[in-house]
Amino acid sequence: MDETIPFTSINDRKVIIILYALHHTSITTHHNMRNLIDFIISHSHWFVLVLLETVSMILLFKYNSYQSSVWISSANSMAGIVYEAESKIQSFFALTKLNEQLSRRNIYLEQQVKDLSAELERSGMDSTTLTTLKNPAPYKLIEAKVVSNTVHKKDNFLTINKGEADGVHKDMGVISGHGVVGIVYMAGRHYSVVIPALSSLSSINCKIERRGYFGHLHWEGGYSNLAYVDDIPRHARFRLYERVVTSGYSSVFPEGVAVGKIIHVLNSADGVSYRLQVQLYTDFANLRDVYVIDNTAMREQLEVLRAAQDSLYKSKN
Repeated sequence: MDETIPFTSINDRKVIIILYALHHTSITTHHNMRNLIDFIISHSHWFVLVLLETVSMILLFKYNSYQSSVWISSANSMAGIVYEAESKIQSFFALTKLNEQLSRRNIYLEQQVKDLSAELERSGMDSTTLTTLKNPAPYKLIEAKVVSNTVHKKDNFLTINKGEADGVHKDMGVISGHGVVGIVYMAGRHYSVVIPALSSLSSINCKIERRGYFGHLHWEGGYSNLAYVDDIPRHARFRLYERVVTSGYSSVFPEGVAVGKIIHVLNSADGVSYRLQVQLYTDFANLRDVYVIDNTAMREQLEVLRAAQDSLYKSKN
């Protein structure tokens, strides 16, 4: 007589069901894997084509400067749209902090106006002098917004939402409401890439305000609010916390744009000059609104000067 083994409990039934489910899942997984392998084999020529195209594109753009510049410009335009949308969202949530900064800045500017008015009254300047002071600067400012920014890399870059269509070109200076930002490295149609002061590639001519001693601003990584001014002569006389500003000896920045304040004095590596540690005025980590300097008049003056120097040099030879 055949005997059947009865289920002794509900738990036995659950075990049988689980084992059956696992067996069915294993068969299904094996079947799916086999289908995937068959698909890859049957379309292997397409995968090889994509791989070879990718390798060839990398080699083309890496070792050919023209194609690389075209790719960077195109990629920057596409990425700029994405960055700008992201920046608008971040700016919306940063409005409270921005309003506080603007309030402090307005108070500071109002105090400066009061101090300047008092100084003018004490010096007895007439209306002709006041009219001269009110004349506009020989350069114009192009407003822009930062849509992408890094501050913790060795060579940082930032992207702004203005390009050649707005009058922005390579080698133009960029400033904020607090001071120097950087120099335009590449200008696309509607977006531009800027090398900020926070980059090992950056070197900005500057001087100690009202002292006339010149040097070059460099950043060596680390804190985003600290940089160094090199090549200050040993005979220079100055004090801590004095301001460092742009020298005006180039077409990039006009004279007197704020850079930072001196917080420490060091000796250079060769001991023949001073090295100043400067606390930067620009808050690069919270940079939103900037201005591109269109200093066409100064650029034309320098070009004429260089042409004259070249002409004199050729005439002597």
